[in-house]
Amino acid sequence: MEPLEPSGVATPAATYVLGTRVANPQILIHTAGIVGARADGSVPDDLEAQAHEIWRTIQVVVAEGGLELTDIVSYTTYVVDGQDLAVVMGARDAALRGHRSASTLIVVPKLARPEWRMEISVIAAR
Repeated sequence: MEPLEPSGVATPAATYVLGTRVANPQILIHTAGIVGARADGSVPDDLEAQAHEIWRTIQVVVAEGGLELTDIVSYTTYVVDGQDLAVVMGARDAALRGHRSASTLIVVPKLARPEWRMEISVIAAR
């Protein structure tokens, strides 16, 4: 996996890269949108708890496919309008521990269920 950080363009606004190149991956995983639901189906009221649960679930899903969080090539985060984006990014940074990949953050009016405050889908490869 090779981060793409070309000169002559604006640098990323946070802890991510503009692109990631993966040549001939042996394993490629695309996740669905992962929400902050616990294993028992309950959803915490707190944004931070949802964010950490999302990243825990992502780790479990990519591990099931034989990869790790450091194999994430890109991720898209959907956050309901009015949420604290610093909390969202803090949970991401805690989970990824310095790993940077391509990222998109989209603020939306709502998600499919009213208790969901954010959702993340990832692509991982090795």
